[in-house]
Amino acid sequence: MAERIASSNSVNYAYRVPAVTRSTSLLLPRSSSFSPKCHLSSRSVHLSASRSFVSPLSNRSLTGPCKRHATGSTTVICAASDPVQLKGAKEDIKELLKSTYCHPILVRLGWHDAGTYDKNIEEWPQRGGANGSLHFEAELKHGANAGLINALKLIQPIKDKYPGVTYADLFQLASATAIEEAGGPKIPMKYGRVDVTGPDQCPPEGKLPDAGPPSPAQHLRDVFYRMGLDDKDIVALSGAHTLGRSRPERSGWGKPETKYTKDGPGAPGGQSWTAQWLKFDNSYFRDIKERRDEDLLVLPTDAALFDDPSFKVYAEKYAEDQEAFFKDYAEAHAKLSNQGALFDPPEGISIDDEAKPSTPEPFVAAKYSSGEKDLSNTMKQKLRAEYEAIGGSPDKPLKSNYFLNIIIVIAGLAILTSLLGN
Repeated sequence: MAERIASSNSVNYAYRVPAVTRSTSLLLPRSSSFSPKCHLSSRSVHLSASRSFVSPLSNRSLTGPCKRHATGSTTVICAASDPVQLKGAKEDIKELLKSTYCHPILVRLGWHDAGTYDKNIEEWPQRGGANGSLHFEAELKHGANAGLINALKLIQPIKDKYPGVTYADLFQLASATAIEEAGGPKIPMKYGRVDVTGPDQCPPEGKLPDAGPPSPAQHLRDVFYRMGLDDKDIVALSGAHTLGRSRPERSGWGKPETKYTKDGPGAPGGQSWTAQWLKFDNSYFRDIKERRDEDLLVLPTDAALFDDPSFKVYAEKYAEDQEAFFKDYAEAHAKLSNQGALFDPPEGISIDDEAKPSTPEPFVAAKYSSGEKDLSNTMKQKLRAEYEAIGGSPDKPLKSNYFLNIIIVIAGLAILTSLLGN
């Protein structure tokens, strides 16, 4: 998914990634689009351990906003990331996407940080998962992560601006936001992931999928089952190939250029899975099924989705029903993003401003007062109780009883006539 390496006079890289590697791990393309408008900083990405405060009572690193209480001994209460800063970072990521078209590489960044999870290991961070370890040079050098230095270069200024956001949260925030901004589903994300503190806590190489193994379907199951995912999750997540391109100089897969990639946006070149490779939809499944266009990429692991009987059930469904694909993709993406992560607070943090139901105007008995004198609170309560007893409520006006109204009017007229006659 990574874009072509920029010239050395504009970007100083901490290391050179391998020119060719056969892995397109987590099924995402190795190339993403960088716009000519994008101006990368000339300084090197910070790849060393992040500064953090370590409580004398704990071995855990605290990288987020913390507050200290003195109760005989030092106690530190910490949330891994600050919700306000998370919201600010999300808005900055949206602006970054508009100017650089880097949706694919940000998706890949989040996936590769999370995709090392092993459900068979209980200890954190040994079990892998989204823990920010990918910002260390030791992990960036893994063959499957070739080119992700470019994603880190893009995201680092946002990390610098919002130090109260962990790398682990920032990577997942960027990935989910990229999906949503490309027209994909809303991902049910939570935040508060704790970062690892040093390169010695990075996972070993070889945790991510290969694009062309001898037995593609079995290979996918071996890798994703290890992460606690199932066949439906595998197929749904594969649908993210609707975004991005693969570059042969990076992954060993794809054409140097096609009719869909020769003009960008961003740096031209590579081979995409879909014609509109910056739009998130279900066209990946339709194109893989039909295989009518030689300019569209089909990897062995892509073909396996329609060759394997169990995978095919879901692939056929998603090719026909985009709504079903979006629903299953959102769930699978959230699983991948959450499993293995250490959250602080344990329940996580939500930054989604859910639409609150409109609050009906409360029933105010004072509106029914006569003259300038208001009713007492006791009278208001009594009047409200009587109002609700006959079917009224604060959010539902009492329906008019027209027959009763007519009787009341007639009675009133009769009384008035009698008074006037007397």
